[in-house]
Amino acid sequence: MSMELKGKVVQILPLQSGMGKKGPWKKQEFVVETQSQYPKKVCLSIWGDKIDQFGVSVGDMLNVSVDLESREYQGRWYTEARAWKIEKSGQGQAVNQKDPIGDEPFIANPASADDLPF
Repeated sequence: MSMELKGKVVQILPLQSGMGKKGPWKKQEFVVETQSQYPKKVCLSIWGDKIDQFGVSVGDMLNVSVDLESREYQGRWYTEARAWKIEKSGQGQAVNQKDPIGDEPFIANPASADDLPF
């Protein structure tokens, strides 16, 4: 499922990385606050080379295209909102390189990544 949202980056979370079946991976999560009458905060993720490519910073106004995906692990469901296209407001160019979902591992709890079956 794809969707788009617009908002301001209010927080960038620590970079996560690890080793998966396909080799090393890295993930950067950031929080966008929508600019609507009732603002919402949404945590989004960027994977791999897109982290440097998108260059997201606190205070940036963004238009973000997002893929939503949920996975089940030990009876619980985890949902991830993965950014695949980011356009910074006031700039005419979009940063876009959509990769198929599933290229990188989904980590529900990075502390116990070795226990995950996928």
